[in-house]
Amino acid sequence: MPPGTAPLDTGETQDARREDPSSEVTPGAGTVATTAGELGRPATIRDVAALARVSHQTVHRFLQGYEGIRPATRERVVEALAALEYRPNLTARSLTTGRSMRIGALTHELDQFGPSKIIQGAAQAARDAGYVLDILSLDMGDPEEIDRALETVTQHDLAGVLALASTDHMAQAFGAANFRVPAFLAGEEDEFASDHPSQLTSVGFPALIDHLAGLGHHRLLHLAGPSAWSAARNRARAFETAVAGHGLVSDGVAHGDWTARSGYEVISALPSDLGFTAIVAANDQMALGALLALGERGLRVPEDISVTGIDDIPDAAYFSPPLTTLRVDFVAQGRRAVEHLLARIAQREPADDDALISQLVARRSTGAAAR
Repeated sequence: MPPGTAPLDTGETQDARREDPSSEVTPGAGTVATTAGELGRPATIRDVAALARVSHQTVHRFLQGYEGIRPATRERVVEALAALEYRPNLTARSLTTGRSMRIGALTHELDQFGPSKIIQGAAQAARDAGYVLDILSLDMGDPEEIDRALETVTQHDLAGVLALASTDHMAQAFGAANFRVPAFLAGEEDEFASDHPSQLTSVGFPALIDHLAGLGHHRLLHLAGPSAWSAARNRARAFETAVAGHGLVSDGVAHGDWTARSGYEVISALPSDLGFTAIVAANDQMALGALLALGERGLRVPEDISVTGIDDIPDAAYFSPPLTTLRVDFVAQGRRAVEHLLARIAQREPADDDALISQLVARRSTGAAAR
């Protein structure tokens, strides 16, 4: 083997052939660059392939969003792309393939934590696949703006459209649109009519309610989001189901609008005799408002009332007290939405998994129920 040549992984050769019959791993000639600086020029697919010890066809398939690549192979390709700072030449690719490498993303409510993180994940996934994500944020209260945006996006040369809908109104507007290119409507499914509840419903909420039950809480209030959001309805139903499943008592559902202000106003307006010993807020911002309202009513958290949230925003660990919450991987949701769209563009079936993954994060806002 010539000095400096990357060793050939014979096992990888067999896997590469299974993944891509036309692909063979071949050793490069001469020294393989391991950083962008060593190349002294923009990296090519063949440079990435040499460093990752795979064929250039395998790198090409990875960039096209092909999912039948072994995890170990995929990891080496990702590391090589990062090390060589590979940037696809979208203009050249469009001229070669005769198709656009741009995706239009329609979204709204980017001031909310969930939608903003979803679009972040979508942008990352599009970039990893060699696409550019053009983001257009809409005012869901202006039907004319929505119509104008839909008309604008259909006039551009796009490979596909990603429509991120959180509310019933936006889902209806996107569902009725004629995008003229492959499109994927990404919104949280209303689980009322679904046989496949999300992991947040089937695992996250039961874990959260189990945590409160273990601390001796028996009566709980749900501080819900706006009913026009499928996510708010799903979380309210998941709360009621988990509470009933643990033999606890629900003190009902009080609706806010996702903001800390609404959480503060809802809790401030409740009667003086609260009755419940724990509040399960549908997001962390409303939990923050609830914490302030409880403090102004002379109640201590968690000594008198325990408070929990959902989402695990970056500031949740620094609330006073730090907030117990369900961490939701919104970035993964965005990535999965793009993967579904790329599958439609490539006319293949997407991988079927649950991107709405949650994890209980217990902090000091929950404690033993007051007697």
